[in-house]
Amino acid sequence: MRPPLPPLDGRLDRFEITVGSAVEFLRGAWAELRDVRFEMAAMPTHDRGDGIPLWRVDHLSQRVTLYRVPIERLLPKGHDDGLHRRMAIESAVFHAAAEYIGREPWELGPDGAGH
Repeated sequence: MRPPLPPLDGRLDRFEITVGSAVEFLRGAWAELRDVRFEMAAMPTHDRGDGIPLWRVDHLSQRVTLYRVPIERLLPKGHDDGLHRRMAIESAVFHAAAEYIGREPWELGPDGAGH
């Protein structure tokens, strides 16, 4: 018998779990997002001209890419803790999904779901 696996508790693990739970909620509430592929990458390979992008929306490929390092590392001073990191990740997912379907991020929450 193999020993039990240690719990997923690294920064990358927490990022993936947080993204996954936010995406699961959004897909359940918004049919437009059910076939969209949400991917994660460490850093963007492109520049938007207005700063470091936190995500990229690609309608043609039905893909949203979230950039872990900028999302987690560009938090305001004093807000670099687990709770604020999770809020930043969820916020990036909601903003990227909103951009993909042409809505405002706050429309994707529980009160806005159902169109």
